[in-house]
Amino acid sequence: MPYAPEHRDRTRTRIIRSAQRLFNQHGFQGVSIDQIMAEAKLTRGGFYRHFSSKSDLYAEAMDCFFTNPECGNRWEGVEVDPAKGDVGPQIVRAYLSRQHFQDVEDSCPMVALPSDVARSGAAAKRAYENALKAMIDHLQTDVARTGKPDRTTAMGIAALCIGGMVIARASEDLAIADEMRDAARRIAMTLGGWTEFEA
Repeated sequence: MPYAPEHRDRTRTRIIRSAQRLFNQHGFQGVSIDQIMAEAKLTRGGFYRHFSSKSDLYAEAMDCFFTNPECGNRWEGVEVDPAKGDVGPQIVRAYLSRQHFQDVEDSCPMVALPSDVARSGAAAKRAYENALKAMIDHLQTDVARTGKPDRTTAMGIAALCIGGMVIARASEDLAIADEMRDAARRIAMTLGGWTEFEA
């Protein structure tokens, strides 16, 4: 008897969540397909029914972080909801939140893995670039309605978000980490033309 379509979707999400956690803990090169599937409590053979390669999974794990609440962030009190106003400022606030800062296991892989990817092959770099492009596209969700931010500005905002979190995570002093995230958030909001506290 064939599985229902929702079973396939749930299985795919389990694989993505497993990959996100392991990539964040061990890096792209430090994780095998076998480890990802074992973490998801699935067999290796099932991997290729969902993904053609580890790089494809990596790209989807990062894109999914922004687009699918089932496999994206699970930070308490933090959400991105298009029904609650402009998406761009919500992404900035969520990305630079204390919850994201503290939750290394469930953080965006673009924060945890840039140095790892820089030392990797072309497939991992393409996956990272695809995820970055997805983030930039999500930051521009409101551009048709509001005219902001343009693509160059959205790229700058993405760089502030990712770079701000990377530097904050590398800081031993929590006060400096908080100051870095706050500065990145304020400048990103200003660049986007968003007010600090809009919904």
